[in-house]
Amino acid sequence: MNGISRRGLLKTGVAAGVLGLSGMPLRAQSRGGKFTAGIGGANTSDSWDGRTHSDLFMIAAALGGVYDALTEVAADGSLQGELATSWEASPDAKVWTFNLRQGVTFHNGKAFGADDVIESLQMHVAEGSKSAAQPLVAAITEMRKITDHQVQFTLEAGNADFPYLLSDYHLLMYPAGQIEESIAKGIGTGLYEVVAFDPGVRFVGRRVADHYKGDSAGFFDEVELIAINDNTARMNALLTGQIDAVNRIDFRLEPLLRANPNVSIQEVTGNQHYTFPMLTQSAPFNDVNVRRALKYGVDRQEMVDKILLGHGKVGNDSPIGPANQYYHAEMEQLAYDPDRAKFHLKQAGLDSLNIDLSASNAAFEGAVDAAQLYQSSAAPAGININVIQEPADGYWSNVWLVKPFSASYWSGRSTEDWMFSSAYEAGVPWNDSQWDNARFQELLYSARAELDSDKRREQYYEMQQILRDDGGVVIPMFANFVQAISNRVVTPDVVGNTAQMDNNRMLERWSLA
Repeated sequence: MNGISRRGLLKTGVAAGVLGLSGMPLRAQSRGGKFTAGIGGANTSDSWDGRTHSDLFMIAAALGGVYDALTEVAADGSLQGELATSWEASPDAKVWTFNLRQGVTFHNGKAFGADDVIESLQMHVAEGSKSAAQPLVAAITEMRKITDHQVQFTLEAGNADFPYLLSDYHLLMYPAGQIEESIAKGIGTGLYEVVAFDPGVRFVGRRVADHYKGDSAGFFDEVELIAINDNTARMNALLTGQIDAVNRIDFRLEPLLRANPNVSIQEVTGNQHYTFPMLTQSAPFNDVNVRRALKYGVDRQEMVDKILLGHGKVGNDSPIGPANQYYHAEMEQLAYDPDRAKFHLKQAGLDSLNIDLSASNAAFEGAVDAAQLYQSSAAPAGININVIQEPADGYWSNVWLVKPFSASYWSGRSTEDWMFSSAYEAGVPWNDSQWDNARFQELLYSARAELDSDKRREQYYEMQQILRDDGGVVIPMFANFVQAISNRVVTPDVVGNTAQMDNNRMLERWSLA
């Protein structure tokens, strides 16, 4: 079995067995009770179709809740099997063979097997699919069923990170021949089966008896996610004891949360970053000098101080963060420099620039305030930003990827290639700036298949510099994951840092005291 991983921590199912299916050393945790969380990021268009999932409410309800993926990123950043038990690669990392877990059934009683894997992945590359995972699956040139519990994937080029990609929250496993029914009713192999689901409002799940994960995960009898997109309302629901946990705390209310003896704040440093993408295929953002003017026109430290209240660090227009193996920490930091911004405007043939910036706190908490800070800091450079406050509901479908300049959010990804191939590879659905740089693409494909860590580091460092200097996304800040929980909730000693709420897996990993 190949031990290829970003940090030498890639775990096959055999190695993962000593940790248990939760990804951390097994320890005594109480079973039972009901867990209720108030979660932002819900929409009335929500469904069990993993291709459409983009924010925590549906991701947490599905991944580690109602559905499973083939692999799972553990809290310590290592990779382990979920519906796959082990895998091995050809020497060029182009052909991967996965052994599937036996004895697993969907909530409707159908046995899980190779046909389910192939059909679940094919839906992402079906005609008309707008799945963000489309480029991940499109890189597979052949999916072959070897036995009922073994699948072989042939890739168009070697990819050392391929097993990591199969943990993507879009790549949920559905029952073959019943995918439409599964999406309509929420039929998966996860720890919780659907009791109630009202899109954009509420999800209730009941623990599956005799689940294949046994006693190592899924410690609640019942779970409930309540959609509370308004941040103040979410904090108040926790303070008054109506719910047990909230994501994305309102930093303005942090003193109240800390003063409450029944509430604990959990802060984790990871790759979460807040962004302002520009559509680089449209004027004026198709001019690199306009993009550079906007990069120098933002006061990054001011945003960290006033929006994050210090719960994060300045960004450098690269999405690769401190939780990634090849994070270029020594790369020269872009500074706030209105004079240099003016210089680049003149290089673009402009004395001033008038642009709209669309923002909503649905993008990230404080996005509207951040846009207004951007407006203020850019003005001395002759950049006049008109902030448009957009409605929260429908923001991701009506604004993001649509408006020329907008506020956005990324939790980051576990590997560099995963992040780049999701949002910066030319032509992928979630390339929210429509950016295309020939040298970047060349390095992307080369680094993806490179097994020499030193060579990969050189390539990823150069790619981060290209993004800083040429890219179409302003990344002013990396934000810590800051969430709050009731003291009746117990969390593991190590909490995941690749996404909110324990890598989106709170329903699987947390328990009641």
